[in-house]
Amino acid sequence: MTDTTGQGRERALGEAFVRLADTLIADFDVIDVLHELTTDCVSLLPVDAAGLLLSDQRGALRAVSASSEQATLVELFQLQADQGPCLDAFHTSAQVHAPDLAADAAAGGRWPRFAAHAVQAGYGAVHALPLRLRARTIGALNLFTVEPGPLADADLQVAQALAAVATIVVLQDRTSHESELLTEQLQATLTSRIIIEQATGVLVERGRVELGDAFSLLRRYSRAGSRRLGDVARDVVEGNLDAHELLHTAEQVSASGIPAGQAPAGQSPAGQVPADAASPAAPAPQRKPTGSG
Repeated sequence: MTDTTGQGRERALGEAFVRLADTLIADFDVIDVLHELTTDCVSLLPVDAAGLLLSDQRGALRAVSASSEQATLVELFQLQADQGPCLDAFHTSAQVHAPDLAADAAAGGRWPRFAAHAVQAGYGAVHALPLRLRARTIGALNLFTVEPGPLADADLQVAQALAAVATIVVLQDRTSHESELLTEQLQATLTSRIIIEQATGVLVERGRVELGDAFSLLRRYSRAGSRRLGDVARDVVEGNLDAHELLHTAEQVSASGIPAGQAPAGQSPAGQVPADAASPAAPAPQRKPTGSG
């Protein structure tokens, strides 16, 4: 076990921060990073277990990592009971401390069901810290001890610093995925626009119509057949849809005032298939030994 005081802790703390910082410039698995965070908390702080909750896209908290199976079960109970220090830390963006869970359970205090369950699981105290960056809070970190009692301010500062780095890692991962998705969507939009321009060029050349009219006719045809404009344009460019047929159908739709989605009499909507076509209990937590090792 790592010494939680003196030079041994300073060296281990520096190594932990370097590992977390390295994830910002390398390909990484965010779940693996968060698991390292919970184990680092146990190694660097006078706590016996750690658990971490993150919010999903809808703002609901999910258990994503814990240093032990027992801590995982307590975190899951906290979510099911919809009460506990981690939830409060997330919603208030402030640290929440319960240095004597047994007293809280007996008094029926802030989280009677959670406190009783945590005591039954073997924990005497819990401290919850928000995962936040400026005004944004994305989750919370729970620190459990078997013995009741507070954590020193210095230990809480270290824990909050670890939580802050983890927050940056998670936000970096989410931003990266969002950026990739945005890039893919933008590229798809640009590609579709190029194909549409090519299709209007085909119509201008073969139908002897003006560029603006060609686009309007292409759009009218796609609406009449309840098809995507880009898909119709691709068919024109690839030769799967005759330009003269498209122009004739679009002009019929324009002349007859047929609403979108309904083809001229005697014709099936463009690109549509006829309707008759084929159809065990975890062990009790162990108190972490004290002293250097």
